Amino acid sequence: MLIINNIHKSFGQGKNRLHVLKGIDLIIKPGDVFTVIGPSGAGKSTLLHVLGGLDQPDQGEVILDHENIYRLRDRQLSRVRNRKFGFIFQFYHLLPEFTAVENVMLPALVKDEEEIKTVRQASIALLEQVGLKDRLAHKPNELSGGEQQRVAIARALINKPRILLCDEPTGNLDSENGQAIIDLLMSLNASNHQTLVIVTHDEAIAQRSRRITYMRDGRLVSLPEAETALRSG
Repeated sequence: MLIINNIHKSFGQGKNRLHVLKGIDLIIKPGDVFTVIGPSGAGKSTLLHVLGGLDQPDQGEVILDHENIYRLRDRQLSRVRNRKFGFIFQFYHLLPEFTAVENVMLPALVKDEEEIKTVRQASIALLEQVGLKDRLAHKPNELSGGEQQRVAIARALINKPRILLCDEPTGNLDSENGQAIIDLLMSLNASNHQTLVIVTHDEAIAQRSRRITYMRDGRLVSLPEAETALRSG
């Protein structure tokens, strides 16, 4: 269970201060497919970063396992980010000098107890799971956009996170590759019972989500407004 209580987040100082999140309350249950839609600048990505421990709020709580993650020491918070959350972004953030397998391995190597051989085997298995059995030794510039996003998804899965946070995961893909990524995410939710929290402009993702909310001007608004937004495009 991920519980968000009265989250506020601003950027800048004085008259240039921008209040991005304005009192967000939210409960995300295990196994949810929860999607936040809304226009650019509404605060969707900032919300995702706060949920995942990447960006500390000015006010409010993010509670995971009955504990406010922002009361943890930096080292403890880093451990939570690394082990309990997986991050999938619009831009793949793969390291260009590393192969697909090596990119997937990186988050697991932060964990001191993991052996490189074990991590490598797990990374290969994940790349096979996402349909990249024949691309293990390829570097990012040798992969298509859809393939790079699959590597990024495998990387997000390597530490077996309970929650996948997805920021416009199909935003850089054409419709065919985007649909394939949606299918993959939904299959991961079904097979691994991993919670998906997705922010997106992609109506196809929203239509397949169990829960949808609409964000406007830093606030979450009612489901009827989310449905109206989807119908109007």
